[in-house]
Amino acid sequence: MESEQYLEGQSIQVKDNKIDLLVQQYEQFTILEEESINNAFARFNTIITSLKALDEGFSSKNYVRKFLRAFHPKWRAKVMAIEESKDLTSLSLDELIGNLKVYEVIIKNDSKMVKGKREQNRSLALKAKKELSDEDSSTSDSEDEEYSMAVRDVKII
Repeated sequence: MESEQYLEGQSIQVKDNKIDLLVQQYEQFTILEEESINNAFARFNTIITSLKALDEGFSSKNYVRKFLRAFHPKWRAKVMAIEESKDLTSLSLDELIGNLKVYEVIIKNDSKMVKGKREQNRSLALKAKKELSDEDSSTSDSEDEEYSMAVRDVKII
């Protein structure tokens, strides 16, 4: 009987330690600058699912607010727009994630367009530079010939 109480006490302590660890992970959760919404949500979901499995957790609106606060500052404008346009008390985490995924695709497409234009400008600049250097080399070739002829003429005199 006494050993059963000891084991029960041990398992309660292990459970409490797990809860403490998960709560700490939840509180310190941040989304990295280049991390995808899917990856960040998977990490976040693992924490909240584990808490729920241990009969511990937070309210749905708390999850939404926590996820929004975890973003890198480059997302600040989008986070503020969501906070201003949505009722965070009724916004589900799934709805928030869907909204953020759409925005993430738009950002990636914009980034690809900017990189494409940058590459196009870079290749035009290289082409122009090459054409200029080709002109310079042909000019310098003829100048070298003129110099050689002038030196030769001086030696003859």
